Amino acid sequence: MTGPSAHVDDAFVAAIEAGVFPGAVLLVRDRDQVCVRAYGNRSLEPEVRPMDEATIFDLSSLTKPLATSVAMMLLVSDGGLWLGDRVTRFFHDFGVYGKTRITLRHLLSHCSGLAAWRPFFKQIQKIEQRGDKADFLGSDSAKQFVYQEICRERPEAAPATRAVYSDLGFILLGAVVEAVSGTSLDRYCRERIFKPLGLRSTSFIDLTTVRARRSEPLAETIAPTENCPWRKRVLCGAVHDDNAYAMGGVAGHAGLFGSARDVDVLLTRLRSAWLGHDEWIPTPVVREFWRIDGAVRDSTWALGWDTPSATRSSAGVRFSKNTVGHLGFTGTSVWVDLERGCHVVLLTNRVHPSRGNESIRQFRPMIHDRINEELERRRASLDPGTAR
Repeated sequence: MTGPSAHVDDAFVAAIEAGVFPGAVLLVRDRDQVCVRAYGNRSLEPEVRPMDEATIFDLSSLTKPLATSVAMMLLVSDGGLWLGDRVTRFFHDFGVYGKTRITLRHLLSHCSGLAAWRPFFKQIQKIEQRGDKADFLGSDSAKQFVYQEICRERPEAAPATRAVYSDLGFILLGAVVEAVSGTSLDRYCRERIFKPLGLRSTSFIDLTTVRARRSEPLAETIAPTENCPWRKRVLCGAVHDDNAYAMGGVAGHAGLFGSARDVDVLLTRLRSAWLGHDEWIPTPVVREFWRIDGAVRDSTWALGWDTPSATRSSAGVRFSKNTVGHLGFTGTSVWVDLERGCHVVLLTNRVHPSRGNESIRQFRPMIHDRINEELERRRASLDPGTAR
């Protein structure tokens, strides 16, 4: 397909001028046609650098659907676990405070009753500052500490009674992947997802490995995020999420870096598996993960993936009802319209240089509607019967 229309381009130019984000990479696939466009600047601090189509972004919570949930799909396909498995199968001390009945399915569909978030990084900071454990921040010991703290959590609701988007649940799911596979989450994803699909720019950045090798990620290829108040520097190649950073950069809820083209490949392969055209993951497994779970009334959650809400959805109003996707805090999102065979990958670093900017909330639904309007016009010009 040709590049975005002036209607779409103008929206990005206006957003950049208004400070919604420094820059963005937009990728739109409509069946077998794809276009990708870079807008604005990759960085503003410490210097201004232009955005490039190949820029690697901190994908933030897109880690949940693109890494952790896909890893769970593969483990279910291999017979290593079942969605009905209780979390206590993997963490024997998790069952305190009535959490015995919580299952992997509950974690994936955000209805486990666990809290949305806890500032574990502050506890880890204090432990290191007291001198109790040297080099504790970002270590494997810190990661184990977080797992233990979640196991000791008192739930805020009974399982399957309400939906609460929970980082805590996905942190545990990352640990489950490690327990079942016998290797680290980043290594499992690299060997079973990224390498087989040829994703060359997608990875976690393990801070312990970076420190041991005294190396730094290639800053000229990565979009920086926040000028972090407590890390006291502009983050580039270090995960923005505070808890993921404190856990060493590899976690089930955040930590994945990647480019728009790599995300496109992964989404395309998943949709092919959903259609039954790709044996990488069995079709029934993908379809199970991509349907609304239904355990909680009015919840939009599938298993590790969201679906557009009936009102005020970031996806806008023009995707079909058969759509899955997810957002990332750093300004990233994906939406896959399974009915029409299209998807939109929007990658920005709206938290650069500060996370206080939330203007993307209004931009996301507007740009998705403009893109879908354009796709509908193009389909109508080719075949009036396929416009919607």
